[in-house]
Amino acid sequence: MSNRRLFLLVPTCLALAAARADAQRDTDADWLARCRHDSSWSDDERACDVRELTIPARGKLRVDGGENGGVTVTGWDRNEIRVVARVEAHARRGADADALLHRVEIRTSPDVAATGPDSRSRESWSVSFDVYVPRHTDLDLATHNGGIRIADVDAAVRFDAVNGGVRLTGLAGDVRGSTENGGLHVALDGDRWRGEGLDVRTQNGGVTVEVPRQYNADLETGTVNGHFDLDFPVTVSGRLGRTITTRLGSGGAPVRVRTENGGVSLRQR
Repeated sequence: MSNRRLFLLVPTCLALAAARADAQRDTDADWLARCRHDSSWSDDERACDVRELTIPARGKLRVDGGENGGVTVTGWDRNEIRVVARVEAHARRGADADALLHRVEIRTSPDVAATGPDSRSRESWSVSFDVYVPRHTDLDLATHNGGIRIADVDAAVRFDAVNGGVRLTGLAGDVRGSTENGGLHVALDGDRWRGEGLDVRTQNGGVTVEVPRQYNADLETGTVNGHFDLDFPVTVSGRLGRTITTRLGSGGAPVRVRTENGGVSLRQR
């Protein structure tokens, strides 16, 4: 590569990084606009804020969505952790909502979580987290009334949701978790699972698994009360029942995605 071409590459990379940052700011601005002007939630007044913090990378990160917040974690190539907290407060009057908003605090040690005053009649607050981590950061995620999304992470991952759907995209490592009430959507990538395997379930919710062509894994999925919808052929050993256990390609790490009450959909990407 000539010196001239090398010189041109550096500003191009910087421009791409700036574009990603601008896109995030646009997303936050859009969320703020919707939060402040959407009146469909209730007749109460609402105050909203986006707070961003950057902290040093650590080997393991725990994120707690609290009573009413969701958690999204995305792996990236930087050696730092970026926390974007989207804060909402509701009250009868705008001034009370603003005051409540300013009493909500975001902490990053020992866990990423939010603290604030106790909720009372027609006064409440919530925080949803978007967190960007180095790809090999171990994760421990929890929500009560909120979904969980994890993308592009290769690590030991544990998650627990009570009322919320879960979406997993492009993961690797040792991934285990569950939700009580919510669907599970798993999008596999590459030609095999890299790491110990995947073992996730939902109690009440449908399951969708997207499988790339020519994928290699020992796949197990099933439902107690629900139907199966398969858009590619699989070979099942033994009697066909409420669980499907099949070897895809040459086999590989175990990939288990199950539900108690809900349908199972296998889709080929």
